[in-house]
Amino acid sequence: MTTVFKFGGASIRDAAAIRHLGELLAGVRTRPLVVVVSAMGKTTNALEALLAAARRGDNADYRTRLERLRHDHLATVEALFGDRAAPVTKRAAALFEELDRRHQCYRGEARPFHYDQTIGFGELLSSTIVNAWLNEIGVASDWHDARELVITDDCHQAANVDWRATTERIRGLGIAGDAVVLTQGFIGGTPEGISTTLGREGSDYSAAIFAHCLDAEEVVIWKDVPGLFNADPRRFTNAVQLERITYDEAIELAWHGAKVIHPKTLAPLRQKAIPLVVRSFEKPDAPPSIIAAEGPDAAIPAFILAEEQALVELHPRDFSFMDEPRLHDIFGRLAKAGLHAGLVDSGAARLSLCLDAHPARLDPLVASLACDYSLERYDALTLLTVRHPTDALLSALSGTRTILAERCNATTAQRLFLGSECPATWQIPS
Repeated sequence: MTTVFKFGGASIRDAAAIRHLGELLAGVRTRPLVVVVSAMGKTTNALEALLAAARRGDNADYRTRLERLRHDHLATVEALFGDRAAPVTKRAAALFEELDRRHQCYRGEARPFHYDQTIGFGELLSSTIVNAWLNEIGVASDWHDARELVITDDCHQAANVDWRATTERIRGLGIAGDAVVLTQGFIGGTPEGISTTLGREGSDYSAAIFAHCLDAEEVVIWKDVPGLFNADPRRFTNAVQLERITYDEAIELAWHGAKVIHPKTLAPLRQKAIPLVVRSFEKPDAPPSIIAAEGPDAAIPAFILAEEQALVELHPRDFSFMDEPRLHDIFGRLAKAGLHAGLVDSGAARLSLCLDAHPARLDPLVASLACDYSLERYDALTLLTVRHPTDALLSALSGTRTILAERCNATTAQRLFLGSECPATWQIPS
């Protein structure tokens, strides 16, 4: 059965990382093997800044940013191949010429369309360089364009997969033999050949798409961390690695803000019970974390912090109920603003929402709601979410902190604190 590997930007950020990837794949005998790669390092951010410069007509900034991107990628090629770099340099340079041409052609189009015709060049460049390096060191690798394999609609920046057409294209590759099948994450294409992107966590999602279509044995996502933890190790001094959790638990953790795998990635794997394995790129022999249909016998508490939160409390101006039409109105505005409520608490004449304090999104929403509802807002808050809590855990974590809002059900408890009362690092009670 096929195995799918996915390598993120940190795993291929420079020549040293690509060499390490080559060594890792040289030691892997698993075949058939599909390898999905992201753009190198922070390339996508750089491409988005390039897009912004193109759209505002700032040609000087645009040329500076384009040349910086070109220099960084060609420097990586030079560092890898030395005096044998010319063929790879030529292919990379041709991609930059095409990228430039597309910006000149599409900068007057709607931004989502322009975005999708240009941002995916990060993945095209990285996969071109990685493919060449693998063949250079004797790891047979066949490059394939994901825009011709992952077939989508034309919902730009959040394209929806045509599963039948995509399955036909991917299975049509006839994957077999010793050669690695190398392709790109994040990007797809319409039946007419127009480039699209898959939205948030697009590269992880791409790996899941290939796995689903090939009935793969497993997906392995290689990260620069050892695996998944029951809390952010940077904030909780005694966080522990989760050896195994269920798809449902991973989805719950992601919904509440944990930096785990996005639910969009898990859905196609869950449908076919394909495990998702998270391994350390730096320490490939270290124990992994596994997301699968079955998890541990006992529920493991998990802790999620969301900082820089705002609490918005709404009341109908006419002192009537916070009924279904009003809830429909408020949540419709929330969705249009692109904001997710981390905590929702409601009463007969009140609705409380805990929201990420993104000024560009939150401030216009608050202004709009204040026109139709009585509104109070509290800023600089911290939301603590505990999966599988106990009263003792909640009491120890809360201490004497002021609780502005809370919500609790059988599996999840949430408490919203003043940020000024929260420590820089937390300790999970034993």
